Amino acid sequence: MRWTMNDGQAGLPGPATAVYPQGSPSVEVFRHGSLKLRYFVPQSQDKQQPHTQDEVYVVVSGQARFIRNADTWPVGPGDCLFVAAGDVHRFEGFSPDFKLWVMFYGPEGGEAP
Repeated sequence: MRWTMNDGQAGLPGPATAVYPQGSPSVEVFRHGSLKLRYFVPQSQDKQQPHTQDEVYVVVSGQARFIRNADTWPVGPGDCLFVAAGDVHRFEGFSPDFKLWVMFYGPEGGEAP
């Protein structure tokens, strides 16, 4: 199967620059077994909390700082990030065109190391 940024954007409640007062700045695009593919366009602040599944982010456009536990990295298009279930993480200082694919997968609590 194939998805484009337009497929993800089409599921959000407004243009990429809109503020989403009711609901999430992400939309589920695909689900198969434990895998969930979401398109994520954070707005003025990334308010996500630790998740119960492992996840992988792929930066599509824009720039940001990614914070995971005590680590911080600059990220941009093409970067891929892994976050284990339960890790504290967020994006900060993101540009207005910052967009990501995020994939959640595996059992609740994450896979064994």
